[in-house]
Amino acid sequence: MAKFEGLIARMSDKKKARARILVVDDETAARSALTELLREEGFDVQSAGDGFKALGRLDNWTPDVVITDLKMPGMNGIQLMEKLRERISDISVVVMTAFGTVESAVEAIQQGANDYLTKPLHLGQLLVVVERVLERRALMLETERLRDELAARSTEEEEIDYPGLIGRSRAFRDMMSLVEQVAGSDASVLFVGENGTGKEKVAHTLHELSNRKQGPFVPVHCGSMSEEMLERELFGYEAGAVAGAGERREGRFVQAKGGTLFLDEVADLPVATQAKIVRALQEGSIERIGGTEPVPIDVRLVAASDRELHDEVQAGAFREDLFYRLNVICIRVPTLRERRDDVPLLAMHFLKRHARANGKALGSFTERALGVLLNFDWPGNITQLENCIERAVVLARGDEIEPRELPRELMTSGRTGDEMPQVPGASLRELERFAILKTLEHVGGSTSKAARILGISPRKIQYRLNEYREEDMAATTPRSGGPR
Repeated sequence: MAKFEGLIARMSDKKKARARILVVDDETAARSALTELLREEGFDVQSAGDGFKALGRLDNWTPDVVITDLKMPGMNGIQLMEKLRERISDISVVVMTAFGTVESAVEAIQQGANDYLTKPLHLGQLLVVVERVLERRALMLETERLRDELAARSTEEEEIDYPGLIGRSRAFRDMMSLVEQVAGSDASVLFVGENGTGKEKVAHTLHELSNRKQGPFVPVHCGSMSEEMLERELFGYEAGAVAGAGERREGRFVQAKGGTLFLDEVADLPVATQAKIVRALQEGSIERIGGTEPVPIDVRLVAASDRELHDEVQAGAFREDLFYRLNVICIRVPTLRERRDDVPLLAMHFLKRHARANGKALGSFTERALGVLLNFDWPGNITQLENCIERAVVLARGDEIEPRELPRELMTSGRTGDEMPQVPGASLRELERFAILKTLEHVGGSTSKAARILGISPRKIQYRLNEYREEDMAATTPRSGGPR
């Protein structure tokens, strides 16, 4: 563990040593102080007193990051950023402002800035932002390659290896390998995963790959109906058994004959309905409401849940016998956080779909926009991603999606927490945080001992602890104005 943690810290230091930073500020004292602080941290730093001098530096020196004051005479920070990007399209820009409200900072980001700093600057804040921008820059270079690869593919159908599904990440491939393996049997399958991960689409793909593909795929959303209505949907009813119903109606168990019956949100099934489903599976038949004769059924039962059914069984909310009948094969549908490599593919797919629907000629995303998408954690998973892309398409002004057309929460939210980050999928900063906190825990809180193990200075650990404290306080402090 110590070797792994030390490697993380050394990787971070090497990355800083390679980074070139240009500081632009018309205040001489502030510019000099910032330049010296960055040099002490191992960066290659130059400075300029205004936007025009900053542009002149580009003649013989190419920075990776420009940190510029927002308000300067002659050429302000936003104007400088536009001029810089005319010459170096992938340059990263951090704006500094004394008017440090979140609103003005986010507005600067929507204009194209990669991040922001508020004056007066604190070393901890400075290092957090610079390292975050460098991580995003590395990510941006990779997304540029992905964007070119995506743009070279003429149709979205060429990307789709399975009906209605897109992906090439390891997590996606592992899931689909298991789906393919079990598709040919009639065993019950339980899909588990967070809301918005596409469990129904995966279940439908299982059906399309199965021997029952000629039969119907019949979905039932168990959480959207009352107990009485749900039983009518599942089992059907005889004429006159339901008020206002003059004819017999077949339920979903019969409608799915020869195919697949998919029970979504299965954890929401009423206990009484669970008992009737168990009986139907045991006997291979159901009884319509108001009927007395058994009706044979021939279905493969597939279910999905965003809650752990084992926990529901322990709590007495779900029948154990039904759980074991559904859980013959359990397939976990990964979150979008676990399949981050698929974000560009999915984003492009949704872009094409909604551009057609809205009659817009949109071809791709800018590198910065893709970087924003890749850096977000997507708590709402694929559903949230599609909603964000649809919004961006509607608001788009050009032929590419820009960061300003994406929701603001994508630019102001980040990953926090002391749990072990997902590898791959976590940023270098998240890995560093985990390494520092776990090493401190191991040595009983001694920063000097932790520093020796990690191969960094005690001062850096102190900086990081202060940053983590501020981040955690910000994350837990309620916003004024009430819920929105």
